Parts: sequence; structure tokens; C-alpha cells
Amino acid sequence: MMIQRMEEAQRLTYRLREPFLTTPEVSLYKALTEMVGDRYVILPKVSLNDLFYIIRPNENVHFFNKIFRKHVDFLLCDPSTFTPQFGVEIVRPMSKHGVREPDKFMDELFSSAGLPLVHIPSSETYAMSDIIALFQLAMTKFGGTLVERSDRRKESVPQCPVCGKMMVLRIYRNGPRSGEEYYGCMDSPRCAGVVAIG
Repeated sequence: MMIQRMEEAQRLTYRLREPFLTTPEVSLYKALTEMVGDRYVILPKVSLNDLFYIIRPNENVHFFNKIFRKHVDFLLCDPSTFTPQFGVEIVRPMSKHGVREPDKFMDELFSSAGLPLVHIPSSETYAMSDIIALFQLAMTKFGGTLVERSDRRKESVPQCPVCGKMMVLRIYRNGPRSGEEYYGCMDSPRCAGVVAIG
């Protein structure tokens, strides 16, 4: 029995990551919980890949690496629909060269998707008044840039009406529609699903 357990331990070389949240993350989580009460659900360490999708992924593959294996520290969601309302990112103090490149990218990512992102400097303790001020600052910076959800739906990739798989952008190569773009099933030619553009 002991030998069998040792063999299993050798096969599965996974270990529990400790701690799951760092000291600043735990401290900020507690402060956010106190601040928002039951108005939002707070989710820690949400994968960017689960939160965002890439428009026309077959054309924009190089953008995938920018969000792959990355996360936002906290996501505040509506408690009934789990619709994201705020992203919260713990940031290191600004360097003499200004905003760090990863922080700038996160700002652009959230802004383009129509979601406010609050930057909170890393600390082991947080004052409620400071956090509230940072949320207000994020909303002030964000004002007027909200992308309507209906507009974002127009940019989404349709699902195949025949088999339900994701579709990819294609171009008619010949015939009366030669040169026109359309969405074809990613399983083509086995699936003939087509969605017209426009």
C-alpha cells in the first residue's frame, strides 16, 4: 500500500499553492467586502481569458498572448446576474518613468470593453476613504467611454446555426459574391453553416 501511494505521489507532482491570496490581497479583499456590503459579489483572481473574448479570433491570434495566463486581482459583479461592474487591480508604486506598461495595457483592455478598472497601490493595510477615492477617480477617468452592450454584441463572433460551433471570417473566392466576406463554420467543409455579414 505504501509503495502504491509513493508511486501515485510521483505521478501527480501537484501541490497546493500557499497562500492562495497574498497579505495585501487578503487585506484589500476584507476592505472591499466592508465597503461594498451586499451590493456586489467580489471574485478574486479572475482569468482575463474568462472575462474577455477576442473579436474575430482567427484574425487577431496575436492578441491572445496578451491575456493568456493573466488575471485581474478582483472582479466586482452584480449579485443577481454576476455581470461584471468593476475590475480592481493591486499595483506597485509608480516608477520615475511613469505608468508601468502592464498597468497601461490593463487600463486599455478594461476601457475598450466598457468596464471601469480601479488601481489600488499595494499595501498591508487599506483606509476606506482612500479606496473610495480611488473608485471615484476610476469612474471620473472612465466617464463617457462606456461601450454599450448592444454595440459589443455586434462585434461578437456568431455561432454556427447548423452545429453550434464558433464561426470564422472567410472570403468568397469565386462566383457572383467573389471578394465578399462572410462567416463560415470552423468545421467546414464537414459543416456547411454560413452567416452573411451586413
